[in-house]
Amino acid sequence: MEYYAITRIFSDDAGESHFEDIKIPLKESGEIGFLSEIQGVSGIIFRKVKPQYDYDFHHAPARQYIILQDGAIEIETSLGEKRTFEAGNVLLVEDTFGKGHRTRNLKEAVRSSIFVTLN
Repeated sequence: MEYYAITRIFSDDAGESHFEDIKIPLKESGEIGFLSEIQGVSGIIFRKVKPQYDYDFHHAPARQYIILQDGAIEIETSLGEKRTFEAGNVLLVEDTFGKGHRTRNLKEAVRSSIFVTLN
């Protein structure tokens, strides 16, 4: 079976943030390739951040996908685990409460991303 790999960031009942690797199943759809099921979304936000972006611990304002278009970031959970993400990576950010996560640019360049908010 084909799938799309995504990293989820979520809060547990104690408010600690964690990473989880998830797989979105894809179905064979002939000439157009492999497709996931439709997911309900409520909006899309296009974003650019400054080269020195280093945002201290915060929680996500809504459940959302973040699609990294360029650059590289490091995200740290409230428990100190760190992961690096690059252009093309997709995150599912669901830590809308608790201690949140920290995000910083790894390259001295303007970075672009797209936020897709979920229903």
